[in-house]
Amino acid sequence: MVKRRKRNSFIILASTLLLTGCGNSNLEITKNDILEVARDDANATKKECSNVSVQEEKKYYTVSFDTNTGSYEYKIGKDGIIQERNYKKSNSEEVTTTEPVEEKKEETKAETETKKEEKKESTSFDENQQQAINAALANAGLGQEDVTDIGCTLDGATQQYTVTFTFQDIHNTAMVDAATFSVLSSVQS
Repeated sequence: MVKRRKRNSFIILASTLLLTGCGNSNLEITKNDILEVARDDANATKKECSNVSVQEEKKYYTVSFDTNTGSYEYKIGKDGIIQERNYKKSNSEEVTTTEPVEEKKEETKAETETKKEEKKESTSFDENQQQAINAALANAGLGQEDVTDIGCTLDGATQQYTVTFTFQDIHNTAMVDAATFSVLSSVQS
């Protein structure tokens, strides 16, 4: 039941973004939207969260809240993408995952192609990350050679991998179960 709610919220947010126009740089994501992204990632309902704080910074929001299993803190970009997450279990074990944030700048087509080739060669993943990547790519009907900017992080709290990649200038994000390596959800933006 919880997974279905999470998947539905993710799909709703993605649909909202698509319906409001992918290319619309003036897209306004509210503090409530950001809080929902964080709660969905933490697999927590509104009732399960206490000490909720959403602070707007220049380029991102900082979201924090407590649940009965531990404390969560997120840095979420104004685009709704989680840049960093910190989870501290009730027994004081801290789990941190960070997703790289790239500054957007104008560059020539040659520079872009060179960077894509460098990223393909310099990225290495452990065996489980590679399995998650393979599952996400298979779900999209693609091979690793078809995509660029591949990333893979494990959320220790939910035991899910977040796999990100770019295919034909479209950013893809897939959530993959760490135990079964089945794709739980995928979104294009």
